[in-house]
Amino acid sequence: MSDIAGELTRVTSAFDQPTLTLLHQRQAPVVITIFRAAFGRDNKPIPTARLHTQVEDHIASMRQAGEVDLPGGSGREVCQRWMRGQWLVRALDERGREVYSLTSHAQQALELVKNLARDRATLSEHRITTILGTVRRFNSEAHPDRSARVTILNEEIARMTAERDRLVDGAEVVSATEDYMSEGFTELLSLISALPSDFARVEERFVQIRGEILAAFRGEDRPAGEVIDDYLARADALMTATQEGRAFEGAFALLRDDGLVSQLREDLGDLLDHPLSDRILADAERSELRGTVKLVREGLDRVLTQRSRVTATLKEYIISHDAARDRELEQTLRSVESELMTWLAGTGPRATHEVPLLPARAVIEHLRERFYDPADDVLPEPLHTPSPDDAPEVSLSTLMAQGGPQLGQLRQYLEEAMAGDRAADTLGRLFEELAPVLRRPVEIFGLLHLAAEHGLAPDTGAPLEQYAAFRTDGTRRVFSVPTVALPDADLPGPPASEPDVNPADLNRAASTEKSESPA
Repeated sequence: MSDIAGELTRVTSAFDQPTLTLLHQRQAPVVITIFRAAFGRDNKPIPTARLHTQVEDHIASMRQAGEVDLPGGSGREVCQRWMRGQWLVRALDERGREVYSLTSHAQQALELVKNLARDRATLSEHRITTILGTVRRFNSEAHPDRSARVTILNEEIARMTAERDRLVDGAEVVSATEDYMSEGFTELLSLISALPSDFARVEERFVQIRGEILAAFRGEDRPAGEVIDDYLARADALMTATQEGRAFEGAFALLRDDGLVSQLREDLGDLLDHPLSDRILADAERSELRGTVKLVREGLDRVLTQRSRVTATLKEYIISHDAARDRELEQTLRSVESELMTWLAGTGPRATHEVPLLPARAVIEHLRERFYDPADDVLPEPLHTPSPDDAPEVSLSTLMAQGGPQLGQLRQYLEEAMAGDRAADTLGRLFEELAPVLRRPVEIFGLLHLAAEHGLAPDTGAPLEQYAAFRTDGTRRVFSVPTVALPDADLPGPPASEPDVNPADLNRAASTEKSESPA
């Protein structure tokens, strides 16, 4: 294979990674925006139901803002598609709830977008100095020649001693320029933002190891001791042979050293208190730098939790599964030996007996599913008759206020309006003329029922009428109801006939519009 063909193969495999498939799709800006809004920089797990609701709300807000190319379906369906794309993972938290969290691939995509959105660093003195210092320190720690290492350390000690003496003698302190500070903060933020994805990769690797161990135990194609030895070897290799594992071990060693943690906090505090930091850093970036130690601790806790789950799986298998099977096998072999000795006691030395390779299956026609429970025959506690004096006093007016529509009075007012004794020309106008005690929400349905009895049909071409009703507690409620016109008493009406309007249809047409406090 030529060099260009091999390079094409490597690039193609890179584009098959979930990180680039996320960034390469049409809806990548929408997905990245939702991930950043929901999970933030800490990638804290979110309960499944809450994330489904957040996704639906974010998509609705983007649709109102004019965005067209949006994921379709409910929040649950969208999250399931993202899980198939290996951008979301669903697991159980310490309280047994189902939660979502971002995979390392999604966090890499967020990190890349974040770096692109930030002002890109250019070639500067700070960058060149950082490269020179890193190469020098790397060479001093990796050079195989002892004398060369000593020479490098002596030069560094001499340089730092000269600088210290210069400052002690009262020489001018050279202040860092704004460009130098901006370049330094940019590189520092880039390094810190890469930590969550590194921890997530280690966490996902332990999840994968746990799944493989469970599959090996269920398959029973290898001895348990071999499976455990394989896990220990792979866990050790994960911590020493991979970049993420080495980063985890380094961070773990850092947090075990209280002096280094205190030094890190002090250095970050000094940098944030620098006079130029306010003009360079935004509030979100300052918060990100202040939460560096917390970010590392949370990442370590998640990795240690996954490693503890793997260890718990091994422990459970060793203690319960293997011990139980060993005891069963031992009891079976002893039973076989006892039966064999009984048989040999009554037979000769040349006697034979055919034994099936597998025992016959026990056939039981019925097993009792429910056994007697003495608690089922316990008599209930005797009923206690309360005293009539303890009953609350209820007036007739209170009972009537909680009851249904007062059809007698409503029929009287409706017939007066139809006879021309009232100025109302619609059912809504008639409702406004009624006393407050007859303007409860239930009275609207009573009027609609009486109108249907008189054959009054709603006018579908007219706008809806507003019925301002009052509840018994004094709150005001407005309903939108189809307009029902009252006949003019001066005009001859149609002959009386059976009503062809269903009262239930008018009742269903009424819909609640708003609720207000009493004026």
